[in-house]
Amino acid sequence: MTKAHHLIACLCIAWIGLGAQAQVVRCTDAATGKVTYTDGKCTGNAAVREVEPRKTPEEIQLEREQAAEALARKQQRLQAENTAAETEALRNAQRDRARPAKSQDYARSPECARSRRNLDVVLSSSSGATYEQSLRAEAAQRQVDLDCLGPEGYAEVEKARAARPATPTPVVVVPQPYHHPIRPTPTPVPPPAPAPKKFTQCNVFRCYDSQGNSYPR
Repeated sequence: MTKAHHLIACLCIAWIGLGAQAQVVRCTDAATGKVTYTDGKCTGNAAVREVEPRKTPEEIQLEREQAAEALARKQQRLQAENTAAETEALRNAQRDRARPAKSQDYARSPECARSRRNLDVVLSSSSGATYEQSLRAEAAQRQVDLDCLGPEGYAEVEKARAARPATPTPVVVVPQPYHHPIRPTPTPVPPPAPAPKKFTQCNVFRCYDSQGNSYPR
């Protein structure tokens, strides 16, 4: 759009909006070729060309009524579009609520992968079937069931565990340190008392036994 066309559009809009009844005239100067627009008369030797003829009051009123009807139709169309959009949004919300929720794939979750790695670590670090290691392995297995099966699957597994016969709790015997048996100290046996000597003869100074031994008296 050229500047002249833009000026014509602005003048027409201003004229219609204000309800003016003056006509728009295009003036072209014969010497310079300069073009001007006016609602009066052209000056000098300018060539005159009527751009917008003068309108009667009836034509102006008709244009106003047509503009008002067009505006009302536009408002009705916008209101109908808004109502249709709200109805569609409500229908989509109801359909989403009625649609069954998509089940979550717990087996592919990061929590499941982490629990499986922890169970592998617990099982690989078990050096023997001790009671403490059995408890750790059981706790790690329950965590895997919860993270990989979800709450509902975990509840079913726990229900199945409860239906199994109870396993007696193993009794762990702690070995005591070995002590050598204490042997009593034998009581020394006194040597047998010597048999009393039997003297056969005594004098003032000595005595003699039956074997010929002499003893001071």
